[in-house]
Amino acid sequence: LEQGLDVLEIMRNINVFVGRFCYNLNNQIFVERTSNNKHLNTINIRHIANSIRTHGTGIMNTTVNFTYQFLRKKFYIFSQFMYDEYIKARLLKEIRFYREHQFDPEVDQKYPFARAERFNRIIRKLGMNSENMSYLDQFRILITQIGNAMGYIRMIRSGGLHCCSSAIKFVPDLEDIVSFEELGGDTELNDDTMTAAKIFDGVIGNLAKNFAEGTEYFKLLVDVFSLVFRNPKNRHLQNFYMIIPPLTLNYVEYIINAKDKMNRKNTKGAAFTDDGFAMGVAYILKLVDQYHAFDSLHWFESVKLKYQMEMRSTNQSQVKGAGDEKLHQTIQLSLQRMHTYSREFELLDYSLRSARIFFRADLTAEEEQQEPKKDESDSGKTEEQPQTGDEGGTGPPPPPPDTSSGGVPPPPPPPPPPPPPPPM
Repeated sequence: LEQGLDVLEIMRNINVFVGRFCYNLNNQIFVERTSNNKHLNTINIRHIANSIRTHGTGIMNTTVNFTYQFLRKKFYIFSQFMYDEYIKARLLKEIRFYREHQFDPEVDQKYPFARAERFNRIIRKLGMNSENMSYLDQFRILITQIGNAMGYIRMIRSGGLHCCSSAIKFVPDLEDIVSFEELGGDTELNDDTMTAAKIFDGVIGNLAKNFAEGTEYFKLLVDVFSLVFRNPKNRHLQNFYMIIPPLTLNYVEYIINAKDKMNRKNTKGAAFTDDGFAMGVAYILKLVDQYHAFDSLHWFESVKLKYQMEMRSTNQSQVKGAGDEKLHQTIQLSLQRMHTYSREFELLDYSLRSARIFFRADLTAEEEQQEPKKDESDSGKTEEQPQTGDEGGTGPPPPPPDTSSGGVPPPPPPPPPPPPPPPM
């Protein structure tokens, strides 16, 4: 009853899983979007821990490798979208505008809300698919699926630690673990018993090491893709930070509509959480090393200021139109809508800040490279490197399969360089 969906089943169908489930960042839980039954499936850390206990901790490394293969395919589509001539031209135009006008009094180092709205409208005019979704909607879903995959990796690591903690709780003192092999050396025990004692010591030592250290799967998945994303050949990916403002607008409209459907009879498309988007944005910003570039937009401050000004103006209109019942109702509805949008933007801001913690947003790529050198000089290189889980522990996954670029995932092959974008 406590098993839930099996890790093996999710791993083999990771592409289906990330599309059918919504991720909640705070509770570390996945909730099914829609179901033909009267209930929705959920997956939490306890389910993952039970699966790991059933299949062994080796399944964690295999899961990370499957996720790596999935992310490679998704990042190829991501690169194609960012390389599109029209998208790239619009983003370059926005980047040029902000660089030229960010210190103007009317901009005040805050990316204008109106320009993000305009970007959304322009993309919508390019066309809609059969499900009435724009290109920006589909791009948002792509980023959400990438974020859901990273959320699943986080849950795998938490489930592994939970499984280790459940097993290690029977050891009285982790700081002073008794060696049964040494104790048995002074007695006249047979060879089979001594072999069992040696194996038992290895199991206990492995559990203690994994419980104390764990494995930074996020860092592994950042390191393996960051070289490609920061390669000068893929400069089109460096425009990503400028598409986040219109993407957040798109996301907020989507999540408000999804929450509204929770109270309706037809709950198709209903959801109360979808933090995979925040996780995906934080992950990709880390890959392109653009946390500081995005922070320079002061986007969420611009959103907050915009809604504060609108609410103040609407309240003034309400005072002037006192006594008009219809105007009063209209103003109340407008204020409620503004408050809803402002709250969702604030929640998204908090979720994005939380997700950035997992990827060490306080450090740039250069600072991260300098940190290991500093640690080595401080410690005098006296400490041994931790083992990589050869004994079936929660060590890092085996290296990704060899590719044409020698073990590093190949950069998404862009099409031939197009002519310069036409002036917009």
